[in-house]
Amino acid sequence: MSTQQQQLVATFYADAVLFDMDGTLTDSIAAVEAAWGKVAQDIGQDPAYVIAATHGKRAVDNLAQFKPHIKAHEMDDEVEAFEQSILYFADAYNRHGPGSQPSSQVTTPVDSGATTPALTPSSSAPSSRAPSRTSSFAGGVAQLASIRRPSFLSRLTGLLTMSAVREGEEATFDDPIMEEQHEEMMAQESKLQKHQLQAWQLEAAAVDRSVRILPGVKKMISSIPEGHYAVATSGAKTYAYGCMTRVGITPPKVTITADDKRLKAGKPAPDPFLLAAKELGFDAKNCVVFEDSPSGIKAGVASGATVIAVCTSHERSKIENCGAHYLVPNMEKVTCEPVEQDGKLQLKFSIYA
Repeated sequence: MSTQQQQLVATFYADAVLFDMDGTLTDSIAAVEAAWGKVAQDIGQDPAYVIAATHGKRAVDNLAQFKPHIKAHEMDDEVEAFEQSILYFADAYNRHGPGSQPSSQVTTPVDSGATTPALTPSSSAPSSRAPSRTSSFAGGVAQLASIRRPSFLSRLTGLLTMSAVREGEEATFDDPIMEEQHEEMMAQESKLQKHQLQAWQLEAAAVDRSVRILPGVKKMISSIPEGHYAVATSGAKTYAYGCMTRVGITPPKVTITADDKRLKAGKPAPDPFLLAAKELGFDAKNCVVFEDSPSGIKAGVASGATVIAVCTSHERSKIENCGAHYLVPNMEKVTCEPVEQDGKLQLKFSIYA
């Protein structure tokens, strides 16, 4: 049923839109929960508890809470390591698991999120995946943080792809003794590779946790003129840019990430949305915020913006008392139309039941 055939609930105007990312524009909940589940396992906590406590907040704040031993000068590397682990979980199935390409085509290393090329926009169909709130993982996330990213990722990718590539090649030798030695060496190396791979790495490649675009997002973004929307996310740059580019969203010029040094506090403080509005050149009070989490909704309300909450990651009962002005199942229930009023460009929003 088109929005024109649905019941119109409200119409209002705004100068700009401030989007949250994860759970609002993209669905990467499976990969995020897997990464926090691994953190929980590392510190001996219940994964369900850690996952619930971390949603919608900055990784730096969550890591400071659950791993207080991290020193200040180590935190940036810890956050980078954690966010790379999210992207690893998101990509592992398609790159190294049952959904991967034939071994002869496995040439691309695990990407840093900031350099991920834009993909063809995927379908806006709702994800059919059920979030796993009780995942558990062997192996510690501390090992990720203690190793610099490029060398770790290169070595890990090599371990995961080497055996697949070699299985597709057939070595031939004139000397039968050399052939026997080669086979023995390959068998020993294969055994070593499997021993080196931890359980969480093998499990990551067995489950599809790829990032998806949420319903109505593509149409909403395409309806807003450039310079009139921004992203303000609790993810740091690696994770934020990695998620958006993986589903065909070009990060807008104003993208406020959790590692922005201008931020004094993250959500539920209003700082990310206030900074995003300022960078666009608008007052947050004249902006619309799209959010999905309790902490994000509270941040939007505190900024003075009109908040539209989408029930894409939380049940309605979990977010309906957080102060949002409107609650909708997803962005398919909202339209945005650029109009001119008194010689000024305005965004006309319509909310449908």
